[in-house]
Amino acid sequence: MTQADVWKSSLAYLKGVGPRRAEVLRTELALSTYEDLLYYFPRRYLDYAQITPIAHARPDQEGVFQGKLGPLQVRATGGGKRAILTGTLYDGQAWMELIWYQGWEWLRQKLSPGQEVLVIGRPTYKKRLLQIAHPDIIPLSAGKSPQHFLRVYPVYPLTEKLRQVGLDNKRFHMLFEELYRLTQFKQEDPIPESIRERYNLPPLSEALHALHLPTSVEEAERALQRFKFQEFFLLQVLLIRRKHFLKSQYTAPAFTQAGPLVSEFYEKYLPFALTEAQKRVIKEIRRDMALSTPMNRLIQGDVGSGKTIVALFASLIAIGNGYQVALMAPTEVLAEQHARSFRKWLAPLGVGVGLLLGSTSPSQKRRTLDKLATGELACIIGTHALFQKNVQYHRLGLTIIDEQHKFGVKQRAALWEKAHPYRPHNLLLTATPIPRTLALSVYGDVDVSVIDELPPGRQPVKTLIRTEVHRQEIWNLLRAELQKGRQAYIIYPLVEESEKLDLKAVEEGFEVVRKAFPEYAVGIVHGRMNSERKEREMHLFKSGQTKILVGTTVVEVGVDVPNATVLIVEHADRFGLSQLHQLRGRVGRGQYASYAIFMAPNDLSESALERLRALAQYNDGFHIAEIDLKLRGPGDFLGTKQSGLPEFKVADIIRDQAILRQARQAAEDLIGQDPSLTLYPTLQAYLTTYAKKHSLELFTA
Repeated sequence: MTQADVWKSSLAYLKGVGPRRAEVLRTELALSTYEDLLYYFPRRYLDYAQITPIAHARPDQEGVFQGKLGPLQVRATGGGKRAILTGTLYDGQAWMELIWYQGWEWLRQKLSPGQEVLVIGRPTYKKRLLQIAHPDIIPLSAGKSPQHFLRVYPVYPLTEKLRQVGLDNKRFHMLFEELYRLTQFKQEDPIPESIRERYNLPPLSEALHALHLPTSVEEAERALQRFKFQEFFLLQVLLIRRKHFLKSQYTAPAFTQAGPLVSEFYEKYLPFALTEAQKRVIKEIRRDMALSTPMNRLIQGDVGSGKTIVALFASLIAIGNGYQVALMAPTEVLAEQHARSFRKWLAPLGVGVGLLLGSTSPSQKRRTLDKLATGELACIIGTHALFQKNVQYHRLGLTIIDEQHKFGVKQRAALWEKAHPYRPHNLLLTATPIPRTLALSVYGDVDVSVIDELPPGRQPVKTLIRTEVHRQEIWNLLRAELQKGRQAYIIYPLVEESEKLDLKAVEEGFEVVRKAFPEYAVGIVHGRMNSERKEREMHLFKSGQTKILVGTTVVEVGVDVPNATVLIVEHADRFGLSQLHQLRGRVGRGQYASYAIFMAPNDLSESALERLRALAQYNDGFHIAEIDLKLRGPGDFLGTKQSGLPEFKVADIIRDQAILRQARQAAEDLIGQDPSLTLYPTLQAYLTTYAKKHSLELFTA
């Protein structure tokens, strides 16, 4: 049997596991093979040198305690239906109770009163009595100190079902000892030796031994650093390799001239002066689109920073050179908003703009598709409908993807494929400011531009955090603004798992608002309405006929009503900070002072309220995004599993920024020297498996 075959062996055949435990490992932890177990990492380490006196034990803090066992007693409980095992540990100064609710039969045979032991567990107080439930116990032989045994104790994530079949931390230690005896933890190392030497990283087998069978905390920490580096390094190699592959393998139309439409629009029809940040980003786009390699640029900008007009200038370059533009948005509401803006701006230039949605009527869809296929239509805006099989483009030269993190990698690729045999230039837009650290992880294969300046004339928004007891105060503020002729949004959360429940909440809220403000017209909008009704409700609000718009986050983007001065978000605790910041951007768009009011339940914890108060303290979307990322983690922060960002097992993009920078530099140097990884077949094979595991097909060459 080869080494590779050994690693594929079922855990049922590993000494100390057997069929029953193997099944529990599979169902509880998704561990089936020797290799699966090898990469099940400890969550922390306890140092035997740090034995805690029982008198100094801290509730709910795991510790190592040494002492003598008292008598073990079986007690009936639950009306005599089941039995528990209890015992005591005494260290000469104080004592604690030990208790097992099940799976304790083998302990009675293994342990005896007066025996010197190490007890590892998390103490709690039960009726003022210090107690550890289901502790790990290591008997100490006569005359031998704890240091005679392994000095460092790896603590693995465990479940109750694992404990029930005897898979505690001590058992895991025994399993890794047996696994090491069989394999020596020998695996091919994906990190090239030259990179390991440059960054002082231990070889793979040595690092695995240090993780599972360490002789010191320092040794284990060094191994963890290696695996953090490895997680970042593998992703960065994929991203940078893909970037290189796109640049070298695909050809895009080179727009060496800006074209006549850019100067005509700038000189005659530009409705407002561009900010310096907008001008800078337009120059970056212009430089990219002049090349025959595909532009792949992400435009980040805070709410109201003017990303859409920047996208329009990119569109004018493509259209002016005889090519088509496709702008894809995640929702019909946003696509319709973009269509209105582009039609208003492009009409004086004689450029038509088409709209293609899932709800577009069959007859209108046929007319639009015909114009698109012949080239009569230069600009098309829509949702997922833009990359369906029956959509044919004449000469697609630029794709613009708004709120791009809401689309999967395959969806974005499907749109790009419409330009075959060449690749269109690609512009990605996001109104969610993404911290640079996360951008390196998620968008390492794109060039990033930041619009970090707001247009003049934006009014500051006063942000208030209030609980339900302040309801009347908020209604009074809203009424005062309505009496001035202003308008307001009232937003309810939408949680995917309970769409019907949330819809009910919106409709109930609509009725509450109507009764509270009977003299004002109240509208309602949510994602389950058909496109026609949504459009009508939005039009009534934009035209000022509706004074209050009750809805879900469909108004997060795509609605521009300068007369709206009040935003009330109900159950704001159910939103991410970045999403609340985006919602706040719906007001303060005109000449009037505006208010964003984030409502929370009366019983919200102080820490949750403190999180919301960050919004009142800061107005910089990038700073808020940093806070949001720290609080929620990258997966929740992005709000989608489609981003292509894998779950890191040990690395943390907040705490391990220095390691991320090192890994990225190492990946850039490696790909710069050998883009095809010809000299690194082990890394190449590892990446193929890695990409498949994390559904990163698009990231591979």
